[in-house]
Amino acid sequence: MPMEPLPDLSTLSLADIARLAAEKRLPPVEQWNPAHCGDSEMRIARDGTWFHQGSPIGRETMVRLFSSILRREPDGSHVLVTPVEKLDIAVDDAPFVAVELKSEGEGRARSLVFRLNSGDLVTAGPDHILTLRETPDGPHPYLHVRGGLEALVARSVYYELMNLALDEDGARVGLWSQGAFFPLDGLA
Repeated sequence: MPMEPLPDLSTLSLADIARLAAEKRLPPVEQWNPAHCGDSEMRIARDGTWFHQGSPIGRETMVRLFSSILRREPDGSHVLVTPVEKLDIAVDDAPFVAVELKSEGEGRARSLVFRLNSGDLVTAGPDHILTLRETPDGPHPYLHVRGGLEALVARSVYYELMNLALDEDGARVGLWSQGAFFPLDGLA
């Protein structure tokens, strides 16, 4: 069964995005607790590329499928899980990358919607926190996706966020989305 093509984010309203998010039903991976079966021999690189046995997985539909059964364990490791097996997967940084941004509204009425490299649409807000972390190579923004899984916000999307934040002319550099404020100035 082929997967439907991804919609053009720029043409969607917030209502359309909310409807699409509600229609997407992810498997209940948090309810599955099979015995550990080994290593998947898979890795997710920092840029979001998925590899199997050292070779990139070129089929987007396979990556989208695997991303739907990805889970973060309490110890911080990542696994691919089904009702009958659980396999380790190496993740270099975050398992997802936020590759596109749609902003609607201004100030406290703003909503920020991110498209992930998996095709998922995530709206920043109280349940999907946007954080800025200092790393050895500078500050990097991350978006909480689900169940402890995060998306690294791509550099071009980060620049877009910063431009929006600087245009806001607020007391702090940051943005509102779905009623939550997300500072982007690196201050605690």
